[in-house]
Amino acid sequence: MILQSSPSILLLTAGIALTFTGCRSAEPLTPQQAEGKHLYEGRCAHCHRDNDLALKKVPPDLHAVFSSAKLPSGAAATDADVRQVVLAGKGMMPSFNGRFDEEQMSALLAYLHTGLR
Repeated sequence: MILQSSPSILLLTAGIALTFTGCRSAEPLTPQQAEGKHLYEGRCAHCHRDNDLALKKVPPDLHAVFSSAKLPSGAAATDADVRQVVLAGKGMMPSFNGRFDEEQMSALLAYLHTGLR
């Protein structure tokens, strides 16, 4: 017996197959990366994503900070240079020295390395 498939059945079957095989979500964050995301959302996102402070010069998107060899400032895109900018401040960005301890700074960097939003 040969079954004939309607186009809607084929589309439904293809959609289900893609759901289970082709559309995998990103890897879950490690606990350190999740802590970094929490810190980013609480201390960085209002300028670097939302710009809810109505800044005239919009700060760069930090999610792509490690995707190129250089930071927007021209410095190398390394953990040490990102750490320096965050802790010392630069231009309009205030210093976060004393607001991040070493563990928190490492978590923030780990999250930024994921490139996730």
